[in-house]
Amino acid sequence: MSSLLRCVPAIALTVTMAAYASAASTPPATPTHPAASQLHGVTVEDPYRWLENPENPAVRAWIATQNQHTEAVLAAMPQGKAMTERVQQLAVTSPTRSSPSLVGGTLFFQQETPPQPQPQLMTQAWPNGRARVLVDLNAKGGDVSMTGYWPSPSGRYVVYGTAEGGSELTTLHVVDVATGRTLPDAMPYAGGGTSPEDVAWDANEQGFVYVRFPLPAAGAQVAQFNAALVHHVLGQPSAHDEVVFGKDYSKIAEYRLRSSHRAQQLAVLANVGDGGPAEVYVRNGTQWKKVLGDEANVRQAAWVGQRLFVTSFANAPRGQVLAVDARATVTTVVPQREGALQDIVPIADGFLVSRSWGPQWWVEHYDAHGHFVRRVSLPHDIGIFSFASEQDQDNALIAYGGWTFASRWCDYDAKTGAVHTVFEVKPPADYGKIEIHHIEGLSKDGTKVPVTVLAMSGTTTDGQRPTILYGYGGFDIPMTPTFLGAELAWLERGGVFAFATLRGGNDFGQDWHAQGQRLHKQNVFDDFHAAALALFDTRWTDRAHLGIWGESNGGLLMGAALVQHPHDYRAVVSGVGIYDMIRHETQTTNGAYNVNEYGTVSDPAQFKATLAYSPLQNVTMHTAYPALLMITGENDPRVAPWQSRKFTAALQTATSSDQPILLLTRTNAGHGIGAPFSQRVGNTAILLTFFANELGLPMH
Repeated sequence: MSSLLRCVPAIALTVTMAAYASAASTPPATPTHPAASQLHGVTVEDPYRWLENPENPAVRAWIATQNQHTEAVLAAMPQGKAMTERVQQLAVTSPTRSSPSLVGGTLFFQQETPPQPQPQLMTQAWPNGRARVLVDLNAKGGDVSMTGYWPSPSGRYVVYGTAEGGSELTTLHVVDVATGRTLPDAMPYAGGGTSPEDVAWDANEQGFVYVRFPLPAAGAQVAQFNAALVHHVLGQPSAHDEVVFGKDYSKIAEYRLRSSHRAQQLAVLANVGDGGPAEVYVRNGTQWKKVLGDEANVRQAAWVGQRLFVTSFANAPRGQVLAVDARATVTTVVPQREGALQDIVPIADGFLVSRSWGPQWWVEHYDAHGHFVRRVSLPHDIGIFSFASEQDQDNALIAYGGWTFASRWCDYDAKTGAVHTVFEVKPPADYGKIEIHHIEGLSKDGTKVPVTVLAMSGTTTDGQRPTILYGYGGFDIPMTPTFLGAELAWLERGGVFAFATLRGGNDFGQDWHAQGQRLHKQNVFDDFHAAALALFDTRWTDRAHLGIWGESNGGLLMGAALVQHPHDYRAVVSGVGIYDMIRHETQTTNGAYNVNEYGTVSDPAQFKATLAYSPLQNVTMHTAYPALLMITGENDPRVAPWQSRKFTAALQTATSSDQPILLLTRTNAGHGIGAPFSQRVGNTAILLTFFANELGLPMH
């Protein structure tokens, strides 16, 4: 648990509002130094550029001083002790399971038993075997996380990835399932962060293909570019692993591997950067053949029999299913229909797809010819998380959850259509009293923006409810209904939670995504503002009681929201966000990968559009900005922590209000992926404490 959380309960016992006001005094001043960028004849001043260098002792001192100020302000908030205790209570559920995989009659999954720091990798003969621990990283203190796992075709071995301190940079290991013994093989630099890790086993289980960055020179740090696919033979040194695909493919290459049943066939979905369409390659012997280019706008793929089935959005914004056979002949299996395609997996002699339409999700079953079999009987207001299925097997596991219930797994019988629950998380409180409301905002261009509102039964719309509005809006990622969890602590005291379905995600298909990309990124910010106005119009809350929250790309959203409409939000929490869009692309590793989504500032039109919304460049002196809490991690591989430093400094200097502008920098932490249990719980407690104080949530 962080030092911040240790001090919150102790100080909050005796705090007074006078003490809070004292702690919230003016933060330490930040000096400026002349710096600027010249782009397309425009000078972009950058007086806080010196904060980009973490090796500068002055920057280290600045971070330490900001942390001290933030901890003092948060620790003095009267709600801290009670809120932290309640969040900790609600976070301790029964064991949770995730990422199921069925291979050769064996089920593999990850299991987290709160308050264990990290999940364990489990194995179980399915369906009636006893689950046992295969890999447990908790002895390493919680700072080492599992980035993924990949069973061999028969389930004899499992490759699993580890990363340290939130860095996401993956090292692969191999474990023998029968004995639990970890083999000597270790493959470092196996993707992670900028270019996702992935593995595909050989059919004979004597080796596998995996993603790897080029090996660095001795003593040098790895450069997270130019990832390729290399082949490893069990028992051989990883330095001997040879590139089999992707040499010189792209500096910002990303790969997803799709193996057929028993690993007889292998396909690669190759992407140039994040959020764009994939090119599809199929391996024939040792040769690779491109069967679909990026013009097909492929997003997902699975082998069904001897054919590769893909979800394609070319001339079909909601998606269609295409099949590619051994001769690379492409046929349409399922034309575009109702709902946006999300995922596809094999089952029996056919396949399952998940679909969404805004915040509503469902699963459909088709035979191998694309004939509709049935819609799987599942609850409403759910999100589909993952599948565990095998070709030629009649049963599949569907992992799903909803706003008011934790993760569940159901067994689906392809022959009968029967569905029964085989696993569910037991929370420590009653979530059955939460009501789900659906409202709509109207964006600037007339687009309707769905907003899901959660409140306890009987909560009245008095126009002054302390309300938290969450948004993301980018990278093809939908707003999936997910268990509210420890955030119930907010609703129990009369607060409201709202979730905006914004353009930039793929909730309604690829048109919805494209309308929030590149030159159209401002649509995302307009959609979010429309969601806020809808909460006002429906009398859930008002400007004095609305807080907004987002992380990563959602942090960019928070930055744009508060500089564009500073008087419409009372408080903001922004995690690991991007705020200087002018330098994000060129001065951070992941910035180049994000060009698909954000466009490039080397293009004059895109530069103009980006400069118009980039939060740092739109901070205005003598403006009454809302209360702000920013959180970042020193080891973040996706968004440079200096983004938060520069934006914090600019806002602290510019604001004319007496609201706190705070930055918390976590050491030995990254983007949040693989964070230990205590850090995740701590962040929730901090977030709710901050909002409770700023929005006036009742103490009891």
